[in-house]
This record gives sequence, structure tokens and C-alpha cells, in this order.
Amino acid sequence: MSEDLAMAKQSWEEEVSRSARPERKERFETASGLPLEPVYLPEGNYLEDRGFPGQLPFTRGAQSTMYRGRLWTMRQYAGYADAAETNRRFRYLLDQGQSGLSVAFDLPTQIGYDADDPLAEGEVGKVGVSISCLEDMETLFRGIPLDQVSTSMTINAPAAILLAMYIAVARKQGADPSVLRGTIQNDILKEYVARGTYIFPPKPAMRLITDVFRYCREAVPQWNTISISGYHMREAGCTAVQEIAFTLANGIAYVEAALESGLEVDQIAPQLTFFFNAHNDLLEEIAKFRAARRLWAKLMIERFDAKDPRSIRLRFHAQTAGSTLTAQQPENNVVRVALQALAAILGGTQSLHTNSMDEALGLPTERAARTALRTQQILAHESGIANTADPLGGSYLVEHLTDEIEAGAREYIEKIDELGGAPAAVEAGYMQSQIQEAAYRDQIRVETQQVLVVGVNAYRSDGPAAMEIMGVDPAIESAQRRHLSQVREARDGGAVQDQLGRLKNAAEGTENLMPIFIDCLEAEVTLGEICGQLRAVWGEYVPAESF
Repeated sequence: MSEDLAMAKQSWEEEVSRSARPERKERFETASGLPLEPVYLPEGNYLEDRGFPGQLPFTRGAQSTMYRGRLWTMRQYAGYADAAETNRRFRYLLDQGQSGLSVAFDLPTQIGYDADDPLAEGEVGKVGVSISCLEDMETLFRGIPLDQVSTSMTINAPAAILLAMYIAVARKQGADPSVLRGTIQNDILKEYVARGTYIFPPKPAMRLITDVFRYCREAVPQWNTISISGYHMREAGCTAVQEIAFTLANGIAYVEAALESGLEVDQIAPQLTFFFNAHNDLLEEIAKFRAARRLWAKLMIERFDAKDPRSIRLRFHAQTAGSTLTAQQPENNVVRVALQALAAILGGTQSLHTNSMDEALGLPTERAARTALRTQQILAHESGIANTADPLGGSYLVEHLTDEIEAGAREYIEKIDELGGAPAAVEAGYMQSQIQEAAYRDQIRVETQQVLVVGVNAYRSDGPAAMEIMGVDPAIESAQRRHLSQVREARDGGAVQDQLGRLKNAAEGTENLMPIFIDCLEAEVTLGEICGQLRAVWGEYVPAESF
């Protein structure tokens, strides 16, 4: 610190001590508990630690001009009922100015069961679209040329199979798979930690991921093969620091798995993406995104000797925090979502989903989904925040929080390393226990009103929410069952059995499964039948009862 700066700081501290104005509370801190000083000054080697946007260590942004060159992709998450209903919602959102598709799948699809499976009863189409066969996927994207749109699919355990469906549909449309753009989440480690839609044990599940890496490197080179997700861990209750630490630790594990399979870091790392939560604490969230980019760049150089700048540059999708939406006074959620979206944009996201105000009550209505999209459009075109890269870079507080979050995340990653890496830490229950403890602390803060949630524990009003609530027609499930019955009757049963036998042999060996998945689907083998064959070979994951 320069002499002049030191003298100015001393003078300011003396003025504070003379002030009779009391502070609002005894301690100021971020939502994650990081203490906040009343003012911050420059620290460290500013240029070395922050750099310029688009250059190492990418603290200030993944691209040199950020949104001056191109706005983030406005990718509203949508999916409910059957493929035809969701196709109508997709078309509506595209007409309203959405710039990318994002598919939500129902629970049976997420865990590899067909709509007519007894275990799917009561869940078909409820929290996403029901997809059981190639014909469903064709209907989902009817009238939408897949070589002209970017699509994200939130799917994990059967991600490779859903990607194979997408490729098969593109081929039917006459599109070359090499031009397809989009992302599959494909992040199984966080499913074991926080979300629970896993199927297979870790070893074969990781094999599916590396099979996707290998296949897409040659056949679908513009596709992002994984979206390493901190979002769901944050929804489960972790802090901002834990979100970054656990997500990047999982990212390390995926890179290591790819290297063990014979790939080189610069062959697969450019297709890795990340998925983060945009939460309520505006400045902490902005700093979190900046810290994530910087830490990932350092890890890729230190651990893997990555050379390609695309391997080192962290790109991420953000979604506003579903866990912060309230059923009480749901119109307040519009403001929450706007603040969270602002944090993601100021933090440098590459794409963004904004939640709808009514999602604590039911599926998003068309009006609520439009308002959520309009929130992004207003921020993009009316706020001025897209006019410069890293607008808050140089803020003493933001820079301090960036440093603190990076340091805290490194400590967690070192602990995970001591446990043997992310898969071992998951098996030991380390991440799960840390998230549970953080969630408990946060809940206590709300219940004791240390944290105020407007409309919930403060500023409450009586009466139910005066808002339309959207649900799924129960008849959808029966219709899906009838549809699948017709598919099974019309297909070539011998070809189905041949493909399932081929799949079994490949699952028992080391052959890349992606081409086989595509062949199975084109022979009208269903998602549930493919996953059933894999279950028979690999078994199912059963978590430890306690940790």
C-alpha cells in the first residue's frame, strides 16, 4: 500500500471512530458467512491477479469484449407433459425472442424408465417432458431445425442415450451432426451428492461420460459434452464457496477420468462447461463467478499442463435460484429473479435461465415464463450493464470477495484431494455432510430472523396467492402408455432383440457405447429397455445409509 493510500485510510478510520451513527447490526457478512469490512482498498498485484477480459487468468471474463460482442444466450428451461405440449412451449419462447432451447425431462426419463413402467406411475410429465423413444424426441423438436438452434438438455444418468436420440433426430432431419450445438448436463457426481437421479454405480457411470467425450470429439465437435453443475448443490443448501469448490473438484475428476481413458487434456477440455446458481447476495455472487474462472484456469495449468486457451477458459450457464422462490407473495419472486440475473450477467455468464414467479406453486404458466424472459431482455437492452466487460472489476469489495472465495474453495479442494479425489469424497459422504451442515445453519438463520425473507418471516400478508396455478392433465400418462404400446407393436421385434444383445456385449466390454445407442434407438428400442439392459450388466447404485 502506498504512503498516500495508507494516510488516507488512517484518516478515514479516525473519522469512523468519531462518528456517532451506530451500525445497523453487530456483524456484516455475505449470505455464506464471509465477514464484510466497511470499506476495501486495492490488494496484491492487481494486473497479475485480475488481468484483462478474455486473457489469463480470466477473472474479468471469458471473452475479451464480453456482451459488447454478443449477448449471453437466453435459454429458458422448459418441459412438461408430453413432447407435443413442450414443442408448443418451445415455439412460443422462440417467438418471444429466446435464443436457445433448454429441455426439462420428467423424473421417469431422468432415471431411465419408460412412461409405461409401473415405477413411472404418477410421475409422467409432471416435472418435465416425458421422452421414452425416438419418436417422442422427433415430436419434441418438430419444426425446429436442429442445425440452426442451440439446445441444452438437463439429463445426467441416461445423458448419453438422450444425446444419441438428439443426434438420431438430427440425422432424420438431414442435418450433419458435426454442426450441432448445445450441451448435455451429463454430471453424475453431483447426482450422488445432491440431486439423486442416478442409476448406475460410479465406475460404469463415469465410463458413459468418457464415451461421450470420445464420440463427440470426432462426430459432434461443437457439442459441450458435460455441464459440471454446482447449481443443484447450492439448491441443496451449500454456500457460495462450497459451490465453487465442489463443482471444480468434480471437474478435476472428469478430466482425470478422460486422461485415464486415453484422451489428452486439450482434446476434451474445450468442450467442458459449467452450470452455477445465481443466488440472492448480489456482490458475493458476482465475486463467486469471477473466482471460479480464475481458480479453474490455475487448476488446469497447475494440474494438467493445459496449453489450449479454450481448455483453460471456464464457460458457464447460470440459472436463478429456485430455492429462493416463495409461495407466499409470489410476485416478489420477479424482483428476486431480476437481482439474481443481474448477478449472473455482471459475473460474466455465457447463458442464463430466469425462473418464473409461479414456480413455487406449480409449473410456469405461459405469462410467467414470458415475464421471466422479458427480465433478461430488459437487463440486456435497457440497463446498460452489457455495454462493458466486467463492470464491477476494480471494486475493492468485489475484488476482496473474489480473493476470499478463491482461497476458501482451494481449501475445500485440498481436503477433497486428501480424501482421494471427488469420487472418493462422494463415497465417504464428505460433500453431502458439508452441504447438510450449511443448509441447517441457513435454516436456523431464517427461523431466528437473523436473515429476513420478505413475505415469509417478515412483511407477511394474509390470504392465498391470487395467481393461476398450472398443472399437468392426468390423461397425459394414459396417452403416453397407449403411444408406447403402439410403438412396440409396430417395430421389428427381432431387430430390437438383436440390438439389445449387441448392447449387452458392449456393456460387458470396453467398446464405445454411443454408436450402439444410436443404432438401438433407430431400431425403436426404448430408453427404458436400453437402461434395463445396462442395469442387468452393471447393477444400480445404492448409497450408504449414513455418513
